[in-house]
This record gives sequence, structure tokens and C-alpha cells, in this order.
Amino acid sequence: MCHTKLVRGHQRAPSDSKEFHEVTKRDALRLLENDVDRLLETTEPARRPALKSEMDRFADLFGRFLQEEGPALDWNKIQKLPENAVMNYSNLKSPKNEQIRNMLDKLVVIKLNGGLGTSMGCHGPKSVIPVRSDLTFLDLTVQQIEHLNKTYDANVPLVLMNSFNTDEDTEKIVRKYKGFRVQIHTFNQSCFPRISREHFLPVAKDFDVEKDMEAWYPPGHGDFYDTFRNSGLLQKFIGEGREYCFLSNIDNLGATVDLNILNKLVGEERASTPVEFVMEVTDKTRADVKGGTLIQMENKLRLLEIAQVPPEHVDDFKSVKTFKFFNTNNIWANLAAIDRVLRERTLNMEIIVNNKTLETGLRVIQLETAVGAAMKCFNGAMGINVPRSRFLPVKKSSDLLLVMSNLYTMKNGSLVMSPQRMFPTTPLVKLGENHFSKVKEFLGRFANIPDIIELDHLTVSGDVTFGRGVSLRGTVIIIANHGDRIDIPAGAILENKIVSGNMRILDH
Repeated sequence: MCHTKLVRGHQRAPSDSKEFHEVTKRDALRLLENDVDRLLETTEPARRPALKSEMDRFADLFGRFLQEEGPALDWNKIQKLPENAVMNYSNLKSPKNEQIRNMLDKLVVIKLNGGLGTSMGCHGPKSVIPVRSDLTFLDLTVQQIEHLNKTYDANVPLVLMNSFNTDEDTEKIVRKYKGFRVQIHTFNQSCFPRISREHFLPVAKDFDVEKDMEAWYPPGHGDFYDTFRNSGLLQKFIGEGREYCFLSNIDNLGATVDLNILNKLVGEERASTPVEFVMEVTDKTRADVKGGTLIQMENKLRLLEIAQVPPEHVDDFKSVKTFKFFNTNNIWANLAAIDRVLRERTLNMEIIVNNKTLETGLRVIQLETAVGAAMKCFNGAMGINVPRSRFLPVKKSSDLLLVMSNLYTMKNGSLVMSPQRMFPTTPLVKLGENHFSKVKEFLGRFANIPDIIELDHLTVSGDVTFGRGVSLRGTVIIIANHGDRIDIPAGAILENKIVSGNMRILDH
């Protein structure tokens, strides 16, 4: 007689049921936490406590990611922006001169400095790419703040949030500013493991980040709040009586300290109930349709990014009529409010899922958050609709062409648009990826940067070079077909011209 022994396994719910998904999510989180613990054991004991708290935050982010179903936004809950939600910059008042020093002493300037220059063909931090008269993004920032400190006998500190990609190089570079009248502090944002798309586990084998940089990533600038506090700088500045930080991307050359905005926050124009969070927005043009925008939802002002938009509403999101503004990522936040939100654990930012394919072909996801998404966690948040000149990012060589040109003049580290330009908008410039995307190659194609004061639109594609003293006006399109080359001769004036085919200038 055969005895069959009944073994009762834990019963799995059918795979399309809610319970099944809950169980698999719990399993995924538990497996990830086990894997992270294993990673922590590969590092020396002294480093473990700090890394453990970082990994706890990572596991928390992952846990939230598992809970969220699709775009986290119910489109029907979007409310009309209240009248006073976005203030027009032109309604701000300038402070009296004698108050400026006192106001500046309540301010900290923070630059997001985690990005590498790889997309522009450069090694090392993006902030050390020369952008104007051999001065880098970092040089210009230091010049601007030193000018403020000298002019008003103030002491505005500069803080750089680095990533593990930029930290070492930045530390070396910062030494050259020793004699300047600027106190510079740096801290590092977190370093999180990339997760395999297939089995939802970290791809890193151990905690040696240097050995396998591809396995790790900095989790977006929303990570600022936690790491700023953990660095000790938040408490230090609150202790010094500072009240606000002004935070922006280091590659946005328009993001300078604005005394009129500061006056609204800490000067005579200060509101009776504190404004804890200000997002600078500017008018959307067709070039900005993908930029994050401001919405009102559940009676709170918040940032809406394209990644959160349900697919059937993407066209609505891109409409310049419906959403007039986009986020410049220039943010002013109250330091005591940041401290409160972190202590009360009410900081909640939407997760951005970034899908990547590594050079090995491995598909991974990295979970990120955006600094502006914290807006809804603060009281009295508002937008300020600023002039376009406060948004001058340099992401590509086409942006570099603009900031290196005679469109701008340099004044104490700030770029000011030339008064000779008839209208305040910048020209639309498109340079071919194949020949112009890398900075070195881009510079090699111009004997010097053309005069573009009267340019509206420039498209260049293919193997094109520019001689000295070229002037471009109106709409200029230059297309060299495959195998052809076009040399624009020195001193040429191109106005509303299309140039194509093959044009070689021979030296006689």
C-alpha cells in the first residue's frame, strides 16, 4: 500500500489576482532588501552605518515604486490655477540698498553639480566645461557670488551638491578659489544601485563603486533634501540665522541671485505668512513643451512632469494654451521648513522611473525624484513667472553657440543679453548631431563664433565649417549632403539663405 504524504505549500493566489500582486511585491521588496544587506557586508565595518541609512532610503524608494500603479496622477483632479498662485516678476519690488546686505546674510546659494559632460563629449564634471572666455560654469558662479559679497559686504556661501561621478574632480578644482571672497562647501548626493529590469535586483556585486560605475547612479536632484540634512550643512546654516536657499542647475547660466525675489522672501516685501517654497517658472514656447509645469491639485500647488501624464493626455500637457508655464528648476526654499518636512517625514516626491540599457546590453531601471516635486509638501508655495533670461541652460553645443556669441555680454560672471538685440527671445539653433555634438569638434568648425544679433533660426547639418567674421541673420539653413562639405567663407553675410550641396573655399 502506498502512503502519500500531503505537503501543504503556502498557497499562491491565481496570477491575475490582486493578492498575487501583493505577495509578489512583498517578495520583491524582501529579496531586494536581502540583496542590499549582502552588498553592505562587502564594505568595511566603519562605513556601514552611513551606507546602511542610504540603502534604507533606497529600499524605501523601491517599496514605493512597487506600490505605484502607472502614472500617479488622476487627470480629472487637476484644478484651475488660483489667481495668486503665480506672481508676475514685474510686480516684485526692488529692495532699498541699505537692506541688501542684511537680506543676503539670510541666503545660501546651492548649485546642482552632479552631472558629467559626457553628452557634450567631455570628461569629468560638466561644470568645468569652458563656456565663455575660457571661464567654466563653476568660474562664472564663483564670480557672481564674489561680486555680490564684495558689493554689499555680505557673506553668501556657495554649496555644491556633487555626485560620486563629480566629487573628486570638483574637490580638486575648488582649491583654486581659496583666495576668493566666497565660502565654498560641498556634499555628495546618494549613490544608489541600478536594478535589473528582469529580476528587480541590484546589478552591483559589491560596494566597490569605482570598480563598476555602471552599476550605480545618483538618484536625481530630489535626493537633495535628505543628503543636505545628513551633511550637517542644513543645521549649520539655520544656526547662522540663514533662512532661505536658492537652488539651481549649475548649467543654467541665467540662474543668478535675484534681489527682487529675495526681497519678497526676507525683505520689506515679506508676506505675513511665510512663503516656504518658490518655483521660478517662465512662459512655455514650442521648444519647451516637455518641461514640467505647475498645477493645482487637492488645493496644493504642485509640479507636473511629462512622465506622470497618462498617455491619452500627453497632447493636453504639451499645449501652450492650457499650461502656459514651465519649471526652470530655479527654486527658493525655506531652510526651517525643509528641516520640519524631513523631521515630520512628510516629504513625498513622485518617483521618476528611468529605463536604461547598459553597454553590456543589460536593461536596468533607476528610480529618481525631482527637487521641485517636493513643492506640495510645503506651506504657502508659489510660482513666480520670471523673464526667459533666467533660464539659459547649456545642454548641447547649440546652447554653447548662443552663450559664446555676441548675443550676450559678460558682467561680473553674469551673462546679459546685448541691447542691440531687437527682441528678447533667443534664436532657435539646431546643429547636426554627427558633426557638432562634441564640444571639441564644435569649436573646431568655427574660426570664431558668428555674429548672431539678428538671427532668428539656424539649422546646420553635415560637414560645415565657418570662417572668421561670419554674420548670420534671419533664417539660415546650411545643409551639406553626405560626402559633401560646405565652407562658409570669412566675412560672409548670410541673411534668410538656404545653402546646400558642396562649397569648398580654396586658398590661392
